[in-house]
Amino acid sequence: MDMESHSGTEPTPPPVQGWRRMRERLVRRILPRSLLGRMLLIGFIPLLATQAISLELFYGNYLQIVSRRLSGDMATTIAMTIDLLERYPSPVDRQWILDDAGRRAGLTMTLHEGERLDRRGSNHVLGPIDDDLVRDLRANVRLPSFVDWKQARHRVVIRVQTPIGVLQVVALRKRLDVAPVWLFVAWASGSALVLFLIAALFMRNQVRAIRRLARAAQLFGLGRDTVPIVPEGAQEIRKAAVAFNRMRDRINRFVEQRTTVLAGVSHDLRTPLTRLRLSLAMLPRTGMVDAAGLQPDIADMIGDIVEMEHMIEGYLSFARGEGAEKPVVIRVEDLFDEIVAAQRRMGAQASIGSITPMGLSVTGRGNALRRVLNNVVENARRHATRIELSAERGRREVFLYVDDNGCGVEETRRESVFRPFESGKEGGTGLGLAIARDIIHAHGGHIALEAGPLGGARVRIVLPN
Repeated sequence: MDMESHSGTEPTPPPVQGWRRMRERLVRRILPRSLLGRMLLIGFIPLLATQAISLELFYGNYLQIVSRRLSGDMATTIAMTIDLLERYPSPVDRQWILDDAGRRAGLTMTLHEGERLDRRGSNHVLGPIDDDLVRDLRANVRLPSFVDWKQARHRVVIRVQTPIGVLQVVALRKRLDVAPVWLFVAWASGSALVLFLIAALFMRNQVRAIRRLARAAQLFGLGRDTVPIVPEGAQEIRKAAVAFNRMRDRINRFVEQRTTVLAGVSHDLRTPLTRLRLSLAMLPRTGMVDAAGLQPDIADMIGDIVEMEHMIEGYLSFARGEGAEKPVVIRVEDLFDEIVAAQRRMGAQASIGSITPMGLSVTGRGNALRRVLNNVVENARRHATRIELSAERGRREVFLYVDDNGCGVEETRRESVFRPFESGKEGGTGLGLAIARDIIHAHGGHIALEAGPLGGARVRIVLPN
């Protein structure tokens, strides 16, 4: 067997699995996406099925039984009248029979002697009532007949071909027609609608508690801490709210403790470094010295100390970025103006590109976002001569761009440069981009490197709006 050709072919899914996936996708498209919609659907379908079954079992049987009885009574009356007309052929007797039978049965009977019936059956489709009347006339009268439902609005005209002539019987429609079906349907639908609305109100209250919990979790994930959730709703939802409040408190305590420890360690390291720097400065000068009046080995040690102080400053910046700063609404243009002005003071060629729309704003921690842009721009300034900042609004987010005309970053290293100490290989502490990514993630956003329009790199920052 050719193993190479066998491994290159992908196995095709069985037809049963393909059909199952198609059915699942179709069901997902039809079903509502929200929890409230699915709960209402779960309650509405059984209620609708129950009403339909009760309508069929009760009203369907009721219609059939009553229709048969009314049709059978009408057919029996007509058959009895025809028998009497044939037995008593006198015109006077026949008229008396028609009047008396019509009066007692509530019918209007007329005998047209010598006429012939031109139509048979029925001209109205009323369901079981129409069928039952035609069937009972055939069974009891056993003569050709025609039932006219359209000649009069509230009456039905029955014509029967007798040996004498055509017997016409006019009856009120309510003698044969049961109460309108729509009354029962309206009653059943109305009661189902009322029950559905009551259930919807109760379900809405339960879902409201879940929505508040989801909203609080979303805001907490975006770094916008909120007040503790008030437990409400069903017992399970209350337990979830209490568990969320406890988790929120534990995470806040953990972040606060880590920030405090990191700030304390970074601060304490400054003391021995300062002593080392003073000790090196007080060493006797012997041998060759540089332009600053220091020996080469002492200058190297002082340089290492300066670099360590720079790294500690980065640690402190990282610690301050996770402080208790509250999110506020920040105008992007004002934020860019501060960054560009600071870079120009340091001799960098920085500018602001397009901001779409004008007056664009984001919600976040102001100092933290300034630190992000400062770190990114500082990193770009070391590799480029021109820097441009721009922004635009997306559907549910705001995009901030920092472009430069440097050499860019290889695609294979665009993710690794955000790791701590990775970007410091080419100068710097290697914490700037790592701190920037950590702050952006704390805001619920995303930061990435890509090819820029100026020929260098582009840092794309995505913040939720």
